[in-house]
Amino acid sequence: MSVQDGLAIASILISIALIAVILLQVKGEGVGGLQSGSFVRTRRGMEKTLFQVTIVLSIVWVAVAAAAVVVQ
Repeated sequence: MSVQDGLAIASILISIALIAVILLQVKGEGVGGLQSGSFVRTRRGMEKTLFQVTIVLSIVWVAVAAAAVVVQ
């Protein structure tokens, strides 16, 4: 297995994890999230953790994509 193969597999796995975390965030919104668009809410507990995991996964995915371009 080459480095390119490893980066491709890592990119796919990170993408799947990122999709799952985003879907978990959206699941909690419901219709109430559409009505309260003008109010500022603070994230607490699991919602805050999911938000932070989304940011970290996004940064890791961009880094893996950039590494794949450099290796190629």
